[in-house]
Amino acid sequence: MKSTFTLEGIYTPVVTPMQSGGSFDLDALADLLEALVANGVHGIISGGSTAENYAETVEERLELARFIKDRLNGRLPLIVGTGAMRTPDSIALATGAREMGADAILLGTPPYSVPTEAENAENALAIDRAAELPIVLYNYPARMGVEMGKVFLDRVCSSGNVMGIKESSGDINRLHLLALDYPRIQMSCGMDDQALEFFAWGARSWICAGSNFLPEEHVFLYETCVLKNDFAKGRRIMTALMPLMRVLEQGGKFIQCVKHGTEIAGLRAGPVRPPLQGLNATEKAELEAVVGGIKSTIAAIKAEG
Repeated sequence: MKSTFTLEGIYTPVVTPMQSGGSFDLDALADLLEALVANGVHGIISGGSTAENYAETVEERLELARFIKDRLNGRLPLIVGTGAMRTPDSIALATGAREMGADAILLGTPPYSVPTEAENAENALAIDRAAELPIVLYNYPARMGVEMGKVFLDRVCSSGNVMGIKESSGDINRLHLLALDYPRIQMSCGMDDQALEFFAWGARSWICAGSNFLPEEHVFLYETCVLKNDFAKGRRIMTALMPLMRVLEQGGKFIQCVKHGTEIAGLRAGPVRPPLQGLNATEKAELEAVVGGIKSTIAAIKAEG
C-alpha cells in the first residue's frame, strides 16, 4: 500500500537532555518539546544522531521515543530513528515504533559495514517489514560509508512504505537525481547549507538540528520559500542563517553546538555522553554571537512584513 504520510515543514531531530551523570533529563526534554510545539515546528524526530543514538541502548532509545510520543499527544507527527550497526537492533527499533503508534521511521544505512547497494536494500526491506510504517530514508554517505544509489532506490521503492528521503550527501547532483528521476519520493533537506536549493527544487521539508534552538527562524525560511514562493526574501533569510551552518561544524562538534544552542535558548540540554566532550569557552562565545546575530537580523526581516 502506498504511504499517505507527507513530509511538510520543519522537522526537529531533538537533542537528548542529560543529567551531569549521563542519565536522561526527561523534565528538560518535556520543556524542549513544549517550546518546539509553541514555536511552530511541524514534526519531531526521535533517536537520530543529534539525539546521541550511537551512545544509547535500544531500550533507552525506545524509552525516549515513547516519552516523546506521550508528551506530544498527537499535536505533531513523530518519526522514530532506526539507525544502528546491527540489523536486529534496527528491527527492534522499528517494531517498537510500530507498537507505540509512531507516524513514520527514519531508515539509514548501517554504519561501518559498507554494504553493497543490494545488501543495503535487503536490510532496509527487512526493517520495513518489521515496521509496516511510512519510511523516510536517510542518505548520509559521509557517516555511513556508502550512498543510497539508483540500485538501492529502485529496489526499496518496490515497497509502498518508502515515501521520503532525508538527503545529507551534500552533492547537489543528488538533489537533481531525486527531483527528476524519483519524484514519488518526497525530498527533505538534510544538508543545512543547501536548504534554499532544496526548496527551489520542490522539497517541502527540512530536517534541521538547528531548529532545536532557532525554531522560529527555520520555520520562517520554510514559510517564505515553500508557502509564499518568495525566494528573494528567502535568500536574505538564508544569508542570515549561513554563519550558523559554519559554526555548527566547528571542529566536528555538531552535537555539542546544538546542545549549547538549546541552552542559549533558555532550555536545559546538559552534557554530551562520551566519547564526545563539551564546547570550550571560546567555542561557546562564538556560537552565542552567531545566534544573537541571526535572531536580530531575521527579526528585522520579519518586521518588514
